[in-house]
Amino acid sequence: MRNEKPKLEKIIAAMPCFNEERCIGSVVLKAKKYVNSVIVIDDGSTDATAEVAAAAGAEVYQHGQNRGYGAAIRSALEKGRQLGADILVILDGDGQHDPKDIPSLVKPIVSGEADVVIGSRFLGEGQRPPLYRRMGQRVLTAVTNLGSGQKVSDSQSGFRAYSPKALSALNLTEEGMSVSSEIQFAIRKSGLKIQEVPINVSYVDKARRNPVGHGMGVLSRVLVLFSLRQPLLLFGMPGVVLLIAGLGIGTRVLSIYGSTRQLAIGNALGAVLLCLVGLLGLFVGLMLQAMKELLRGGGPPGITSGRERIS
Repeated sequence: MRNEKPKLEKIIAAMPCFNEERCIGSVVLKAKKYVNSVIVIDDGSTDATAEVAAAAGAEVYQHGQNRGYGAAIRSALEKGRQLGADILVILDGDGQHDPKDIPSLVKPIVSGEADVVIGSRFLGEGQRPPLYRRMGQRVLTAVTNLGSGQKVSDSQSGFRAYSPKALSALNLTEEGMSVSSEIQFAIRKSGLKIQEVPINVSYVDKARRNPVGHGMGVLSRVLVLFSLRQPLLLFGMPGVVLLIAGLGIGTRVLSIYGSTRQLAIGNALGAVLLCLVGLLGLFVGLMLQAMKELLRGGGPPGITSGRERIS
């Protein structure tokens, strides 16, 4: 069953790539066994990624310069829409993902049970990412789950499948790696059905980026997404809690002064500080919520069309 192509008119595998000439050819060849066609989004590679992918049978679309993983994902989704994909499967071109898992990813969409399927590295009995990666991924997943109000086990997985409904609904803006979290926010906002399935991963090469710097960069963008989509939860609620705590301490200060005629200076300063920070948090949350309401309904422009290059 794992080697059978699902019986749909057009299943497309899309691979965002940057300097993956060593692995992209084999990944394309393996993926072709399970899909109707393979496209590669070459994100401004300086090596032979585009040539190798084309030689392996992929249709290659190139960014004129390196724009980031998020931009490549947006281009892949746009090409899926343009090409009329019944299902678009996105996987990495570096050999981390096993194309043999494609049938498992598309099955919930074929059966109508999901609009988006995430291949989770934390389900099943497959190989787990290295410890330092797991720690960072867990933090990012926890923050993304909290901000989106939707719980998944692997919010940062790059191995996913999308239905036509999802392709039409997802309107993304992130340029970098935080696009995976943005997709989860967008899924919840659009009311799309989501499922996870276990996948196998391979971690042979060392990470190209500094894991700490990379993780902090993604986390900062996820927090920005969180603040833009749930400002009252991120700023307003903590502000209210701090304000209540400050008022509580202030009441105690007044009680002490009423009975002893002495001012508890330390407690008084603490009460004032908590009230000020609480009011500031509440004000920021309300302002961002108001901006969110004003900007609601807007969206980024799509990528320019063109078979060979995407400007």
